[in-house]
Amino acid sequence: MIRLALWLLGGALLGGIVHFSTVLILPELATKNAYSRLAPLAAVNTVTAIPLPTPENSVVPFLDPAFALAVCRYDITNGPMKFSVPVSPAYTSVSFYTRHNVSYYAINDRAAGRRVIELELMTSEQRGELPGDEEVTAADRLIVESPTLTGLIVIKALAVEPGHLPAAQAALAAAKCAQ
Repeated sequence: MIRLALWLLGGALLGGIVHFSTVLILPELATKNAYSRLAPLAAVNTVTAIPLPTPENSVVPFLDPAFALAVCRYDITNGPMKFSVPVSPAYTSVSFYTRHNVSYYAINDRAAGRRVIELELMTSEQRGELPGDEEVTAADRLIVESPTLTGLIVIKALAVEPGHLPAAQAALAAAKCAQ
């Protein structure tokens, strides 16, 4: 009986190790992740509007047609990047992802409390190089630290009704991400 229990425990332990290692390794091995799907459409450090999904075609699966969507493929190898987007009439959100689809920061228009969401994106090393004696307070300057040098910024603007979609798209068209 003890021998059977040890075999079952060993099998469960081995199964758990295989399961967790597979779950952790598969995102690294995926070739059709969001970054690679958007690479042909979006230039680096430029905001690009994503076409609305249709039943036949969608750039990224499971997009909500009630949201206007834009992305910025960023590369901060040469230095920090400034990002800004005016908020849309209904709701605006900005999400930051590494190249391998790991979300590391998100903000929406209500959390920003302003008519424009403005921030600077940089690595920890680039932030360490900033002058320490600046008189700019943290409330005046939002700094987001990226764990990687490349990734995606996804901007969504809600269109409550189909007639509000042009206003949401106009807000996204005014977004900027540049070094």
